[in-house]
Amino acid sequence: MTLDPSLNRSPDHVSHIHLLGICGTGMGALAGMLQSAGYRVSGSDEHVYPPMSDYLAGLGIPVMSGYRPENLAERPDLVVIGNVIRAVNPEAQAVAAAGIPYLSFPQTLSRYFIDGKTSLVVCGTHGKTTTSSLLATLLQHAGQEPSFMIGGIVQAFGRNFNLGSGPYFVAEGDEYDTAFFDKGPKFLHYQPKICILTSVEFDHADIYADFAAVQAAFRRLVKILPPDGCLVACLDDPTVAEIAAEASCPVVGYGEAAGRDFQVTDLAVTPSGTTFTITKNGARFGAFTSRMPGRHNALNSAAVIAVLDRLGIDAATIASGLSVFQGVRRRQEVRGVERGVTVIDDFAHHPTAVRETLDALRQAYAGHRLIAVFEPRTNSSRRRVFQEAYVAAFDHADQVVVREPVALAQLAEEERFSSAQLVAELKGQGRDARYFATTEEILAHLGGQLRPGDVVAILSNGGFDNIHTRLLDLLRQA
Repeated sequence: MTLDPSLNRSPDHVSHIHLLGICGTGMGALAGMLQSAGYRVSGSDEHVYPPMSDYLAGLGIPVMSGYRPENLAERPDLVVIGNVIRAVNPEAQAVAAAGIPYLSFPQTLSRYFIDGKTSLVVCGTHGKTTTSSLLATLLQHAGQEPSFMIGGIVQAFGRNFNLGSGPYFVAEGDEYDTAFFDKGPKFLHYQPKICILTSVEFDHADIYADFAAVQAAFRRLVKILPPDGCLVACLDDPTVAEIAAEASCPVVGYGEAAGRDFQVTDLAVTPSGTTFTITKNGARFGAFTSRMPGRHNALNSAAVIAVLDRLGIDAATIASGLSVFQGVRRRQEVRGVERGVTVIDDFAHHPTAVRETLDALRQAYAGHRLIAVFEPRTNSSRRRVFQEAYVAAFDHADQVVVREPVALAQLAEEERFSSAQLVAELKGQGRDARYFATTEEILAHLGGQLRPGDVVAILSNGGFDNIHTRLLDLLRQA
């Protein structure tokens, strides 16, 4: 049984909305938004456990464990089908058999929350979550009461979504595919009026065949920007510059190179954060301070400054908001300090992100021993596609600890990333690198050799077996 394309729509009258895959981070947030908007919400998932199960229970949203046709017994008016769901899913099959209207996650977000707002979409291979969080937080600081949906917990709000009364919706524009019935990127659904494009590199090897396919996705994005919209693009990236040239709307370039509309100069990274100056069209626009360390965060800030300036927000208001921005969870987040050892959690997994994050931490913690603990976990990082690129990604770490990844079962062994090979190549360059098969072995290693003043940067896009809390507990008990 296949879904009827004519039912891929929102019906005229909707009261009850059911979400397949409700316990995903984005889907759970969407459930909360829909309930806040007055809809009756239910859902199902095969992985029902905290913290999302607790969050949904707190909202009083019923969640059924497992995907079954009987979950639709109280026929919903609309079903939202999450990206995790496949065509053979028994509940998706039941949706098709019953002829229930359905939408994807990004279609629902667009139809129910972005419609009627000015859509500000942040896209790019790197920096989306931090940049969109900064944009939303600074809009709030400027009294604009924005709505947003972001892929990380924004510290200023304590959640990853907001329904604000203001005119703007900030969306983190993911290039990942939309659903099994729509293989186009999510960001095409978000009606962008102003779009930030931070970077374009190869990623998501599970859905993009090559770099050309990635570029084609971003070209599609640029082409849907309206003539009265705006593309704010990091023109220091030659691929971004090439794609931006195809826009039919005004392009505002930012970066460090001379001639950018918004140029970052006088960059300095210290233990307390990053300071820099922005020039606008060659004239000094303002001096800025951010708690977030690193060149990449200064560039992310420049993108947001360019957008806010276009929206009529003055430099002084922007500067005051940036100076108190608390960041995003899992982006250079200090999880704790025990016995003089600082434990940092970061989402970095792409080789470029790993390199930039460690560069920022090296500058912020100059004179301290920096230990990088890396878990290859994404569909791309567990493939050999980045095997060589990772060798140069850890240059700023004093010691590199790499965990054996959980293998992608559908890949032949010769196509899989090898942590042991990465460590061997790092050792061949004279680097202090260690390979461990399990998280428990990593904890035993760290517990036996960490000393006061060390900084441990734990890099993973997953939970990494709760290694952050376990390491802090280990240090506390030592």
